[in-house]
Amino acid sequence: MTWEELEQLPEDVADQIELWDGRVVRGRRGPGERQTAMRRLTNELERCARDDMSAHPERCWRANFETNVFFGSTGKSDFVTPDFLVHRCLPPGAEVRATDTLLVGEVLSPSNTPAEMEAKKARYASAGIPSYWEIDLTPGLTGIGALRVYVLQVGHAELPPGVHLLRNANYLLASQWTPDFGAGISFPYPFFIEIPWPALAF
Repeated sequence: MTWEELEQLPEDVADQIELWDGRVVRGRRGPGERQTAMRRLTNELERCARDDMSAHPERCWRANFETNVFFGSTGKSDFVTPDFLVHRCLPPGAEVRATDTLLVGEVLSPSNTPAEMEAKKARYASAGIPSYWEIDLTPGLTGIGALRVYVLQVGHAELPPGVHLLRNANYLLASQWTPDFGAGISFPYPFFIEIPWPALAF
């Protein structure tokens, strides 16, 4: 399917589709608690981005949620829709390209399979997006149970003779937090991010 064909579909159907090199991949919305977690985290990322821009006026970041990220420098038939993201400021109406994007994240829901999430994470990594965040909800969907931050590996690991990498880019786990360990989230990239757990509670 092309982007132009996707635009012909009813909006409620098109909103649940991603195109991976023109192949239709159905996105899953999940429970309402997933949207709540996504909204809480996006609001906090936006607050941290504004703090960074106040201290460094030469920088400009935008935090957003459920926004298409297009791969390649042109065309729109290859994209994913992360649950939340941070990208460089762009002119009004401009498409967000992977090269503009610094951070993407997903809120996992019970319907997500590990294989689906690994495939999506691999697409983000192959596109060179520097950071990937992943949120687990608690088993009872009463809040955020864990948050993990991955960063794109710089350079290649040394492998045994005859062993080759399946992918040319990979994320490495850089940090993880749970509400019962520490006061909140603190991470230095792509700007200083400090989020107290109460700000994410629901």
